[in-house]
Amino acid sequence: MSVTIGVDIGGTKIAGAVVSATGEILACARRDTPAHDPDQIARDVAALVTDLGRGRDDVRAVGVACAGFVDRTGSTVLFAPNLAWRDEPMKMRLEALLDLPVIIENDANAAAWGEFRYGAATEADDMLLVTVGTGIGGGVVVDSQLMRGAYGIAGELGHMRVVPDGIRCGCGNRGCWEVYASGNALVREARELVGSGALNGVALSDACGGDPSKLMGHHVTTVAQAGDPAAAELLADLGRWLGEGAASMAAVLDPELIVIGGGVIAAGELLLGPARAAYGRQLSGRGHRPVAQIVPAALGNDAGMIGAAALAAEGVGR
Repeated sequence: MSVTIGVDIGGTKIAGAVVSATGEILACARRDTPAHDPDQIARDVAALVTDLGRGRDDVRAVGVACAGFVDRTGSTVLFAPNLAWRDEPMKMRLEALLDLPVIIENDANAAAWGEFRYGAATEADDMLLVTVGTGIGGGVVVDSQLMRGAYGIAGELGHMRVVPDGIRCGCGNRGCWEVYASGNALVREARELVGSGALNGVALSDACGGDPSKLMGHHVTTVAQAGDPAAAELLADLGRWLGEGAASMAAVLDPELIVIGGGVIAAGELLLGPARAAYGRQLSGRGHRPVAQIVPAALGNDAGMIGAAALAAEGVGR
């Protein structure tokens, strides 16, 4: 049985895995990302793939997931802010180095496909993945097809505008969903609480040694799980923003399943419970339509590699 290799290129690391036709990871490896040099990144990806494929004659193709805009053909990275890529012909570079078919895909799209094929959404035909990290990423599957849009840039959910003239986003606009519903938003609000000296922020202050700049999202989760009301309220606020944004997406996409991924799902029901409640309150036509389930992702950090490998094997939508 043939296998494919999935690669996930991030701002600090390149992770790769040999993936079976059933989505099982058979071997994995990683390297640091030389974010300043596209040529070197291509060489490092090729070296990683070569290492993973050494001694195998069953590697069929390579799928590469990266954070950025990827054109609809799966050939060119149009824009990748963390890697300084602009109109980067990554497919051509890698195929020249590897002598294997290569597809390039946005990392959140690849993760959505991984969850759809082998993770939390295997029973769904229409699903929405919302990845909550530094920002918000997303992927959409409609009628069992990955939705890319006319130019390959569909699914940039984090930049849906939810607050007119709201907080400035890293994209340059104001009021984007990810400014209010991301890991960065959680940390911003938690640091503000600790910095205010408010009594209800004492437990969070203790968690970071009294230095708000050292407070991270995992501290909020840990303190909330230990029973601190203020930390739990911060997670509930984040969940509310997630649920309300998901309801707006449902007005357009009508998914049967919404999968929440990213590090924040470690908070479990402290986050997902408020998200479900807010989704139900804001859903258009509520009471007269089915309500999508909101569930945690199943594949964790491997979703992008597994999804990229599956896309390479299947040639979905190409």
